[in-house]
Amino acid sequence: MREDEAAPAAAEQGSRNLMMRVIAALVLAPAAIAIAYAGGWLWAALVTLAAIGLYVEWLMIVGAARETSVVASGGAALAIAGFCLAAGRIDASLVVLVLGFGVVAWLSRDRRHWVAAGLFYAAAAEIASMLVRQDHTEGYAALILILLVVWVTDIGGYFAGRGIGGPKLWPRVSPKKTWAGAVGGLAASLAISAGFVGFGLGKTVPLLLLGAALSIASQLGDLFESAVKRRFGVKDSSQLIPGHGGLMDRLDGFVAAVVLAAIFGCLRSGVDGVGRGLMVW
Repeated sequence: MREDEAAPAAAEQGSRNLMMRVIAALVLAPAAIAIAYAGGWLWAALVTLAAIGLYVEWLMIVGAARETSVVASGGAALAIAGFCLAAGRIDASLVVLVLGFGVVAWLSRDRRHWVAAGLFYAAAAEIASMLVRQDHTEGYAALILILLVVWVTDIGGYFAGRGIGGPKLWPRVSPKKTWAGAVGGLAASLAISAGFVGFGLGKTVPLLLLGAALSIASQLGDLFESAVKRRFGVKDSSQLIPGHGGLMDRLDGFVAAVVLAAIFGCLRSGVDGVGRGLMVW
């Protein structure tokens, strides 16, 4: 293909990918919000399935997905832990996951540390997502705040990066991300936090700081996944979601943000009041 034909073809491909991303988001976002609102066992089932998917995709990235015993044992640990979390037994879930780490590390024939890290990554996402949502009112508000901040950080970063351009954020790891995109995503997250303040869901300064912290965590989570994929020469974690790649490609920012939120909520209000610790000041 000649150079004068390459640019329009690339633009057309970019527009097609953007359209696929929009369609996928319009389908997945309302479903995620509805299940988050329902909470309980339905939310636990979604979180557990997502955690298992994250673990499997991590193994695919690091080249350990062919070890069926490692896949099965780690997936079983996440499934049992999810059941324990839904039943309110975080202590039992931690015991199961610790045993799971030992089993997958023992069974793994190669890249043992990477395999164990994948289970830790998925387990952290599973536990944090359940802890944030467990409060009836504050938990749902906190979870929606996290979801919206992650989504607008991604969207704001995408359009600011494409529209403004400029210096790259970390070209060796993620060649397309720019400082303009990072600032654009951060600004969008502050707008979401301000909206929550406007609806009387929290105080101005704490919510703005929380939104900024979650946005930065989301972007760092995205860069972390990019670094892991680049380490193993992988472009997408899978092709599960049209226009988005795999679960890790879509949830990398959420994982980092929800884990940070859970840690902060626990420090403020304990394990049983994570949502309240995030939203009530």
